[in-house]
Amino acid sequence: MKPPRKPGPSARKGPPRTGARPLAPKKGTIDAVSRPAPPKKPQPKRPAPRKAAPEPAPRQPAHSKSADEPQRIAKLLARAGVASRREVERMIAEGRIALNGEPVTTPATLLPSLKGLTVDGAPVAETETTRLFLFHKPSGCLTAERDFSGRKTIYDILPKDLPRLMPIGRLDMTTEGLLLLTNDGGFKRQMELPSTGIERTYRARAFGTVSQAQLEALIEGVEIDGMRYGRIDANLERSTGRNQWIEMTLTEGKNREVRRVLEHLGLTVNRLIRTRYGPWELEDSPPGALVEIKPHDLERFQRGLPKRK
Repeated sequence: MKPPRKPGPSARKGPPRTGARPLAPKKGTIDAVSRPAPPKKPQPKRPAPRKAAPEPAPRQPAHSKSADEPQRIAKLLARAGVASRREVERMIAEGRIALNGEPVTTPATLLPSLKGLTVDGAPVAETETTRLFLFHKPSGCLTAERDFSGRKTIYDILPKDLPRLMPIGRLDMTTEGLLLLTNDGGFKRQMELPSTGIERTYRARAFGTVSQAQLEALIEGVEIDGMRYGRIDANLERSTGRNQWIEMTLTEGKNREVRRVLEHLGLTVNRLIRTRYGPWELEDSPPGALVEIKPHDLERFQRGLPKRK
């Protein structure tokens, strides 16, 4: 007699073993037809791509002005090399400046350009390329365009074939040495501003007694009669009797600054020579000598200056 057959795997009852995968129904069977397909998950709608925002126009610096923006007439004429702002104001008061044939009555007049402007009846030309001259100013002449008392000015000494030039800073009548001249009023103002930080060096011969310690104290500045003078680098060079030769370097250039500071120390200045202004030096040029700076040297210097305001 044969023993009973053991049931195979297909005959096992109960749920499949853990981890076993149920068989998919065959195509054409009842289960395959009646079992509904699982619903599809709704796909989220993708937002439409945004259009790229146009790039903003480059912003101009706060100090820059467009060519058509109105400016004070004195500033326009100074930059055109006609005269300094102060001198332009005097010319307006004298009735020498006109706009479209009508005299300008106030230096506060705002204009977008030089069009229609005349000085002494002659049209004002547009601004030329900046030029710079080094002039060895002799003692005994004024740093002024004219003097009503008839005293000699630097323009009586300068060659007559030069363009209209303005002094950068001033030297007293008895002060000699390096004087810069330019045809560009904006450049002139930029060079004169204390904020630009351009150094000026002077050699003073002064009568009296002073110590190096007193001179070194000027490095912190000094206040005289309510006027504050900034940093001054001063050194005692040599003495000849009771005359002292003193070298002083400063950046402000206030009116009669060197003379007033040395008088404050008990000295009397009897000769004053400016030997340097910025990178340019007087060297051994004779009084009355005039030299023009080469354009590429001037351009290189201007690139290192703060932007004009």
